[in-house]
Amino acid sequence: MTISARRTILVPATALLLATALAGPALAVDETPAPTSSPSAPLDNDVINASPPEQPEEDGLTEVPAGEVDAEPEEPSAKPPLPGEVPAGVDCAPAHGVYIPTKQGSQYHRAVGPPNANYKGTSRTARSTFTSEVTGEVGVSVTGKLETSVGTLIARVKAKYEVNVSAKLTAKLGNSISVDTPSHKTTHAVYGVWRLKHTGKSYWLRGNCTTTPEQTVTSYSPYRIGWYLWES
Repeated sequence: MTISARRTILVPATALLLATALAGPALAVDETPAPTSSPSAPLDNDVINASPPEQPEEDGLTEVPAGEVDAEPEEPSAKPPLPGEVPAGVDCAPAHGVYIPTKQGSQYHRAVGPPNANYKGTSRTARSTFTSEVTGEVGVSVTGKLETSVGTLIARVKAKYEVNVSAKLTAKLGNSISVDTPSHKTTHAVYGVWRLKHTGKSYWLRGNCTTTPEQTVTSYSPYRIGWYLWES
């Protein structure tokens, strides 16, 4: 992390207002363009938050290895259908897993590398520059019993909500961001991947048109790469 500071020159209030309108903070250009839609969390990397990023609260959240994104689960053992369960002439073969997204939630930031911080102990504002120190991949996390592949889950989410989620995104070494640190404040910065939360239902549809019980599945899919900033 590199910290730089410059001397502040006192100028009239009108000049300060004009300068603020004409020039914002110098931001690094991220390699992954943000989508046009904004599901319930700010897309601007320079937004200063009041607290560290929220983390998913679900128990049993499992990271899906990149090599298993397209892996299909095994078909569960089938019970003979009861009389009247299967209408005459109905055929659902081949048997397959089903995932139906039902709700889109907020974005959650998954850090890649250690957090950074800079304290400004004088009476003047200083410029803080933070630089990512490692490269790392972030993939999909799920909780619940998904009866199809993660790749299918991502495709269904994309189709329903028109969001550009991915199986994985890579936050790279050397990405920088610069922000103002106010007097007697600490600016914190973490670099990583924003993941978008979805809830859905999943079940197995057998060839005889019977299904397994519906399972609730929560997923967190990589959405964009960027910084999360907060002050204390």
